[in-house]
Parts: sequence; C-alpha cells; structure tokens
Amino acid sequence: MTFQRARTEEQREIRRRAILDTASAMLEEMPVAAVTLNELSRRVGLAKPNVLRYFESREAVLLELLDHFLQEWLTELADELAAGIDENPPMAERAAAVAEILSRSLSGRVVLCDLFGAQGSVLERNVSVEVVARYKRASLDRLTTMTSLLLKYLPELGENATLFSLQTMVMAGALSAYSTPPPSLQAAYQAEPDLARFHLELKDSLELALTATLLGVLPRR
Repeated sequence: MTFQRARTEEQREIRRRAILDTASAMLEEMPVAAVTLNELSRRVGLAKPNVLRYFESREAVLLELLDHFLQEWLTELADELAAGIDENPPMAERAAAVAEILSRSLSGRVVLCDLFGAQGSVLERNVSVEVVARYKRASLDRLTTMTSLLLKYLPELGENATLFSLQTMVMAGALSAYSTPPPSLQAAYQAEPDLARFHLELKDSLELALTATLLGVLPRR
C-alpha cells in the first residue's frame, strides 16, 4: 500500500484508518508485544515519521484499537446476556450464568484480552497526557455500559457492579497471558507434562475467578 501526501481532512482520515486497520490485522497474526512501529510503517506503506503524524506512538494506535474492540464486545455481550439469562431464577443461579457467559465471550476474543493485559503495564505508559486522558474518558463510557448490562441481570450487585466490571477486564488480561504460552514454554510443557499445570485454559480459569468474585461481593441472605 502506498499513499500520496494527504492534503484534505478526508485524505488524512483515510490514512489514519489505514494505520488502524493494518495494526488490527497484525494483531490477528502476533501478540501485542510483537507489534512494532517499524513493521506497522512497512506494512502500511508509510515512513515511520509519517505514521507518527497521525499517532504519537504505537501505544496510541493500540489504545485506540482497544477502545474499538471493547465497544464491539460490549455490543455483542448485550445480546449474549439477553439470550443466556433468565431474570427470574435465584441470585446464585443468575450469578453463575453471568460468569459463564462473560468467560465464554471473552475467551473467544483473544486479541481483546491480550490488549487488556498490556494496557496498564505498557499501552498507557508511552503516551501523552492528552492521549491517555482521551482514552480514559472513552473507557469511562464503556465501563458505564458494562455496569448497566450487569445490573440488568444482577441488580443485587449494586455499587459493586462498576468494580466487578473493571475487575473482569483486568482478570481477562492477566489470565490470557497464562493461556497462550510462547513456543519455548509449550516445548517445556510437552517435554515435562507435570509443568503443564501452569498452563491455564482461559475460559475455565476466568469463569472460576469471576464466579468466586461475584459470590464474594453479592449480598448474603
């Protein structure tokens, strides 16, 4: 892909979109840690300084993608919760259903979980105050959306719904790192099967963690 100099706002937006689309395609092939600005520039057909005219760093690109993927997931999650949960059963039964749907839904979104895992330790560090503040403002909207979804099926969560929503994203990111071991670790697991107990299946481990968290914060009769 090659570009001529962008002279209009429409052309700049096309170029900006191309950078995001290229980075998104890279994330389907490699983990977040392997996405570099040099490779992104090469694939999009722009010199690195030209990419930096649109995004101040690779982290800024990935933060924007994280927000986009999060919006997509929350839209789909609304349908998944509506289809999978009856609002009438006892609280514990609804809590188990919520934990199962959340874990199943997130485990099918490997890229989103990888971005969650990199967010606090990497993506929010090599960006300006302006960029990270803009991202956090958008994140507040996503957090509000998720909180509202959960309260629809578990109103008993009350004020804990926001914290649980945030913890769900954090746990998905943390556990995803243990569910996708690098080739060297996979080889070690194959050579010594006893070591494979450190390999966590994302859905099962996330469901256990979310269920335990919900049962801990929901009111007891």
